Amino acid sequence: MLLFIDESGHDHVATPYEVLAGVAVAEPELWNLIEAIRAEEMRIFGMNLRAAGAEIKGVKSLKKKTFRLASEGDVIPDSERRDMVRALLLEGIAAIAEQRPARVTSSQLVAYGQAKLDFIRSLFRLMGRFRVRVFAAIVENGAPRPTGSAYLRRDYSFLLERFFYYLEDRSPTEMGLVVFDELDKARCRILIDQLGAYCRDTHTGYLRSSRIVPEPFFVHSDLTTVVQLADLVAYSLNWGTRLNRMTKPTRPELKEFADAAFDLRYVGRRPDSQTGEDRAVYGVFYLDDLRPRHERE
Repeated sequence: MLLFIDESGHDHVATPYEVLAGVAVAEPELWNLIEAIRAEEMRIFGMNLRAAGAEIKGVKSLKKKTFRLASEGDVIPDSERRDMVRALLLEGIAAIAEQRPARVTSSQLVAYGQAKLDFIRSLFRLMGRFRVRVFAAIVENGAPRPTGSAYLRRDYSFLLERFFYYLEDRSPTEMGLVVFDELDKARCRILIDQLGAYCRDTHTGYLRSSRIVPEPFFVHSDLTTVVQLADLVAYSLNWGTRLNRMTKPTRPELKEFADAAFDLRYVGRRPDSQTGEDRAVYGVFYLDDLRPRHERE
């Protein structure tokens, strides 16, 4: 099982929360999912987005301008829209090669806005079809952080906990690999060291390492299709999902995507550590403190 992880809002600039999100895909489904996504690209855009130098990311594809453009004209029939969008993308490629401004029409921009939203709806449908499971820590921007760099933050440890439970639920032998969107190398090294220390030096981390390989992989999101799904999930939940104690404003136009992501979340049951009674465990959760237990106490 592969868990692809990306984040949203960690720069604290233009989003209400921080979100660390992961999408879990079983190995036998991974290539079929990628092929289905590429087929949708051809159906909706008329070409592969990577060939056009385009990438579907939440902060760009789900910005307010996309919704505004999509609503500035009547709904364009699929085949006509595909031809208009393909012409727009090809013009963009030519403009870059010739070092000139792109010449596009307002109707092409409307078609492109509608196409991007249609594509993102298709991505969430495909995640459901290929039994993708969503995990996400939604974190208060002002949440206290660990004082030292040696400790793994609670959003990471809780996300791994839920992923560990999911692996247990699937089969007695299911193993998990974690794949991150690449950060700068210094942050990558810190995260690797923190995960290693968590799995070596804590009892809980040691147990988690029996199912989850402690050393993660780092990839470029523009070259790794499924990381882009984690990015869309993170951005959609950031702006469209509100759990208990979450009071920041939402963007109503993103609710359909946030609901689609939320419906894919992992839900399991585990005995409560104090009462011993079964309780629900959710793959999407809210945190307002990222410090380890000994610092909180």
